[in-house]
Amino acid sequence: MGSLKGRDLLKLSDLSPDEVMELLEIAAQLKSGKLNPRITVNGHPPVLGLLFYKASTRTRVSFSTAMYHLGGQVLDLPLNATQVSRGEPIEDTARVLDRYLDILAIRTFEQSDLDTFAQEMQIPVINALTDLEHPCQVLADLQTIQETFSTLSGLTLTYVGDGNNVAHSLMLGCALVGMNVRIATPIDYRPLPEIVQLTEKIANGKSEVLLTDDPIAAAKDSHVLYTDVWASMGQEDLAESRIPIFQPYQVNSELMSYADKDAIVLHCLPAHRGEEITEDVIEGSQSKVWDQAENRMHAQKALMASLLGAV
Repeated sequence: MGSLKGRDLLKLSDLSPDEVMELLEIAAQLKSGKLNPRITVNGHPPVLGLLFYKASTRTRVSFSTAMYHLGGQVLDLPLNATQVSRGEPIEDTARVLDRYLDILAIRTFEQSDLDTFAQEMQIPVINALTDLEHPCQVLADLQTIQETFSTLSGLTLTYVGDGNNVAHSLMLGCALVGMNVRIATPIDYRPLPEIVQLTEKIANGKSEVLLTDDPIAAAKDSHVLYTDVWASMGQEDLAESRIPIFQPYQVNSELMSYADKDAIVLHCLPAHRGEEITEDVIEGSQSKVWDQAENRMHAQKALMASLLGAV
């Protein structure tokens, strides 16, 4: 994995199929305790900066805990505590943080802002969520699926709901590891065409890429049913108006009945129970949601250790 040292993770497609699989193997070894690296950078414990323009529970805590486990330190940089909130140019902030930190995770709105940070910094920059993608979430998702089925290739994942940033990264992640991916959304809420095209290019006919407005057809014989909130961060004012549009796309026991008998349920959280997923499903025996949340820490630990050249 030496090839990841010093690199950024801005999009899931920044990784090759082999690199994704190696990261998942490292994450599994970290989780089991077989691997327990303690990192130094230029003779000191690494410092992770968290620059978050959006609220966060799992991403903030999992990144922080992962870095502490690696022997490093964390600086939490909420937007209102930095000069960015007062209009300092991104370029200026990036150049300064580059002199202080060893690695930076950014949660923001525009992918272009993330790209600007990466262009201005020498240290690794990680996408901790943008409106376009959520690659770290999907690394944890793939780890959870692999733990359950002992394989990824040939499995089918069905995502039901809004064609958002999570859907984008799921499509790319599934294509990279040889999984079939089905995206069931209302017609006006499909993933971006450029993400669909890139997914199809990566899949190269070796795995299925299906977009549909029929959740039942998408769920049929699927091994993984996945959903997310119907209104992402920054769209809260649209939440009520979206409910009648997305109601047919709820993950409930009826939809589960069309999936494979051993299918699992995933949700990146936070969940609006009774909207995109029902209480009985998220708390049911097929739910892997809490393992999935835990794996955010292990997958991100593997990623940071790799980007810092420790594994």
